[in-house]
Amino acid sequence: MDVSQVHGITRTTRGHPPSHYLFKIESFSLLVEEKVEKYKSKTFEAAGHQWRLVLYPTGNKKSNGSDYISLYLEIKKTANLSLDWEVNVDFKLFVFDQIRNQYLVIKDMDVPVWRFFEMKTEWGFSQFLSQKTFYDVANGYLVDDCCIFGAEVFEIQRTLKMEKSVLKKPCGRKIITLKMDNLSRLYQEFYRSAVVSIDDIKWYLRVYPKGHSIYKDTHLSAFLELVEPNTLPLKCEVYVKFKLRLMDQIKSNHSEMIGERRFTVSLACRGFHNFVALETLYDSSNGYMVKDSLIVEAEFLLVSKVG
Repeated sequence: MDVSQVHGITRTTRGHPPSHYLFKIESFSLLVEEKVEKYKSKTFEAAGHQWRLVLYPTGNKKSNGSDYISLYLEIKKTANLSLDWEVNVDFKLFVFDQIRNQYLVIKDMDVPVWRFFEMKTEWGFSQFLSQKTFYDVANGYLVDDCCIFGAEVFEIQRTLKMEKSVLKKPCGRKIITLKMDNLSRLYQEFYRSAVVSIDDIKWYLRVYPKGHSIYKDTHLSAFLELVEPNTLPLKCEVYVKFKLRLMDQIKSNHSEMIGERRFTVSLACRGFHNFVALETLYDSSNGYMVKDSLIVEAEFLLVSKVG
């Protein structure tokens, strides 16, 4: 079995079909020619509920799906459920390789449980499969203008757990400031601020001037980091709403991004890999880089300890 993973989305291959549903489309090209935005399957039953697949033949452009095939799972016939209904499931979506007689299986490993409820009846993948990959005859997904999609849906029974979360606005403006000087001469991969304590929790601001991970050499990356994550109780989470700010040192026209993150023992450093594009950073008219130095701030807007 082949496995690939990008941002939590895994793509694996397997020989046996999905347990619950297959959706065969003949004359697929007509959907594109007639500019059908989305095409829905018949309703099928799985995990005690009614579902259908929703296909965007040219991608869900409202959800960053351009140049992709988009595929979603939609729950149906919810009128007989209680007013406050919710259905929690684990699902996988499939496309059949008609040449090798095997299935490509797409699943988001970062979301072990998908919550369907009145305001959110559809979940899936805007970038299910690139159109380049789908239309490549050698891949076997579209053969003689025919393709086959599928779904597996398993309900997750969840037990109720009560947790207490007290949201607080930090007293006064709580800001971490990190100034980095002589960047062209003293370059290092990342810079870290002095420790700042917010409601008895200690924090750093960590900045990668030339980017981190897949955004290395394209963006400046910036993160909040717990100083002593191991001092948190094992199941404790710290919710933070914060604002990261790249300072315009000339016109005060700062670049800002607001984030909401949960920090834990194992997720102690969180923020934005793609905070500011390096092209923008080094544009002298923006005032971010002045005399070989730049300034990044993190402002805490809300803090809550949960668990």
